[in-house]
Amino acid sequence: MACLVSRTGRHLQRYDDLGRRQVVGCIPYRYKCCSDGSISDDWEVLVISSQKGHKMMFPKGGWEIDESREEAALRESLEEAGVLGNVECELGKWDFISKRNGTFYEGFMFPLLVKEELDFWPEQNVRRRTWMNVKEARDVCQHWWMKEALDILVERLNSMHQHKEQSIPFCTII
Repeated sequence: MACLVSRTGRHLQRYDDLGRRQVVGCIPYRYKCCSDGSISDDWEVLVISSQKGHKMMFPKGGWEIDESREEAALRESLEEAGVLGNVECELGKWDFISKRNGTFYEGFMFPLLVKEELDFWPEQNVRRRTWMNVKEARDVCQHWWMKEALDILVERLNSMHQHKEQSIPFCTII
C-alpha cells in the first residue's frame, strides 16, 4: 500500500558543498501493447502539471538525507504522478537555476519503468498526469535539463531495442 501523504518541509533536505539544493526526478515510461496483446516497440512517457497547473514536467523533488537518490526518485514519482515501478540507471546530473527565485540546484534524473498506475495518490488534487509520445513530451516540458534527460533516455532505449535485450512487463493498449 502506498502512503497517500506527500512529505513536506525542508528539514531533511540535502544540499551539496556549494549550497545548492539537491533534487531528484524520474521520467516514467511504459511500452504500448498492440490490439493482439503483443508488445510494441513504441513507448510513451508520463508528464505532470506543476502544482499551479501552468507548466508540464516530469516528477521531481528534494532528495532527503534518509533516502538514496533512487528512493527519492521513486517517492517523487509516487507523490506527484501516482506511479510505481523500477528505477533504472541514472540518466545524469544537471546544475540549474530556478527561474522563480534564482536558487541554484543540482538535479539528478532516472528512468522509471512503470509497473503500476494508482487511482489515488498524494498530489492527485493539485496535478494532472498525461501519457504522451516523446515528441509531445519534449515540446511541453518546461525545463531544459529534463529535456536533455529525455534525449538520453530515448538514445538508451533505442539502443536497447536494437539489441533486443529487454523484457517488457507493463503496457497499455494502443
